[in-house]
Amino acid sequence: MKPSESIKPISYLKAHASEAIRDVVNNQKTLVITHNGEARVIVQDVRIYEQLQESLALLKILSQSNKSLKAGRVKPVNKVFADLRKRIGKVRRSCVQAYHSNITPTGQ
Repeated sequence: MKPSESIKPISYLKAHASEAIRDVVNNQKTLVITHNGEARVIVQDVRIYEQLQESLALLKILSQSNKSLKAGRVKPVNKVFADLRKRIGKVRRSCVQAYHSNITPTGQ
């Protein structure tokens, strides 16, 4: 589809809303709706919108990771896993202590 075919005035959307939505959904198009000759609104299939949002989120994560790497805010992977094991051990010990402190001998 040519970009010029996806630009429609608001009057077109008002007159052909059902057809326009069906076309957007079935053909995974994006319509640019104009008002007074200026682009104002995008009509887009929700699946395409969701994919776009996921892609943007991944790009943002990559960008933040790249900034952290350049700033030297990194840890070797073996250090990360060692820290995680240590934290898991602490949580396990506190859970075991809590469990044992709530047990009372029978008959008391």
